[in-house]
Amino acid sequence: MMVMKYLQNIGRSLMLPVAVLPAAAILMGIGYWMDPEGWGEANVIAAFLIKAGESIVSGESMSILFAVGIAFGMSKDKDGSAALSGLVAYLVITTLLSTESVALLQGVDPENVNAAFGGIENQFIGIISGIVASIMYNRFSHVKLPDAFAFFSGKRLVPIMTAVSSLIVSAVLFFVWPVVYSGLVSFGKAILDLDAIGAGLYGFFNRLLIPTGLHHALNSVFWFDVAGINDIANFWSGEGEKGVTGMYMAGFFPVMMFGLPAAALAMYHTAKTTRKKTAASLLLAAGFASFFTGVTEPLEFSFMFLAPALYVVHALLTGISLAVAATFNWTAGFGFSAGFVDFFLSSRLPLANQPLMLLVQGLVIAVIYYALFRFLITKFNFKTPGREDDVELQSENVNQESSSNDDIAAMAKEIYAGLGGDENVVTLDNCVTRLRLDVKDMDAVDQQRIKNTGVPGINIVGKNSIQVIVGTQVQFVADEIKKIRKPH
Repeated sequence: MMVMKYLQNIGRSLMLPVAVLPAAAILMGIGYWMDPEGWGEANVIAAFLIKAGESIVSGESMSILFAVGIAFGMSKDKDGSAALSGLVAYLVITTLLSTESVALLQGVDPENVNAAFGGIENQFIGIISGIVASIMYNRFSHVKLPDAFAFFSGKRLVPIMTAVSSLIVSAVLFFVWPVVYSGLVSFGKAILDLDAIGAGLYGFFNRLLIPTGLHHALNSVFWFDVAGINDIANFWSGEGEKGVTGMYMAGFFPVMMFGLPAAALAMYHTAKTTRKKTAASLLLAAGFASFFTGVTEPLEFSFMFLAPALYVVHALLTGISLAVAATFNWTAGFGFSAGFVDFFLSSRLPLANQPLMLLVQGLVIAVIYYALFRFLITKFNFKTPGREDDVELQSENVNQESSSNDDIAAMAKEIYAGLGGDENVVTLDNCVTRLRLDVKDMDAVDQQRIKNTGVPGINIVGKNSIQVIVGTQVQFVADEIKKIRKPH
């Protein structure tokens, strides 16, 4: 369980650097839209925008973002010195394990060095660097040295210890990295060899891992340059094969833009008459977020635990969607997620192949989602939003004014009270859509009171760990809770 929690924290921290990608998508998308054939050669403004976007999306830049973001996100009090240490770790490791350095260490010519070291500047090394830096920060940020060395005490000691630790990590990777790299490349090649079926399998497991937050680890193999696939960067830079590059992204568009909103409509239509208005407020907002931005968690968590079988069906349909798009070589790409914004920006990129067919596929997917969800909900009486048992709803009159109020501060106050307040909440953090908390006593958490605020769902991830699925406004809710929370 501790390992799972640690991996989830890494996934949460990854959302900070990943959130930068939409900026690159917008810049490059507009640039390519202005000059889709010359890639900036015929238009100075287009060239400016494209190069600005590439400065973020390029493999080395993304690796640095990962190192800094994870070090910052995994540090116990989110301090800038941890982020600096993440950069220190990355620079030490990538410099020591560069092809030229390894050639010197091995006493051979650079061309005889294992090819793995030619790809050392990748997101995996960025993640490792961030983890090392965060461990050093959490261990040494409050250490006091003797007076003679007092200047280097506390947070100033962290980059130094990170650099020393990075030497040890580099020594281990000197032997381990070629093996790990080769294994990842083999796995990636196996998926590539499966073509459409491989894309479908990836889509299926991508959705199944959403509840644990471990889908980021799987995504890194296919979307980034961990195994040489690098689907996102290659698609946006135009470095790849038309109809093939982007196959691990394209099939998500029909699901996120059409399938999940159709599922939301099915859940609304099957809601109890007395509950339709309440269900509509949740499902409409979540469905629109899925369509427009590709942020699906508010909608997925609204039925993930209420009806797990439906979520498995959703995962299967996602896999089928990716397999179909890959079969017909329909491609589009995204910088953040497969919503309308990224579809619009990517549809004229050089490697976009018949992207409008993804919209046609989306209409078909929407019909399938709606029909399947409506049939399964009514057939098996799944307790999707608006279909909860009446006994569960009797407590709605408690603090109704606060829970139905759109005011973020009131919502935050009610959620925090439901969590047990200062007496029960140990740590508080958030990712893109979820509050992530550690509590002393899970029995002291009033889940129904939290649900009455209108949040899409609650996820218990451990004996003392809980997630509250809020949606895209989670940052504001977290900020309000921090205002009322007493320092620990």
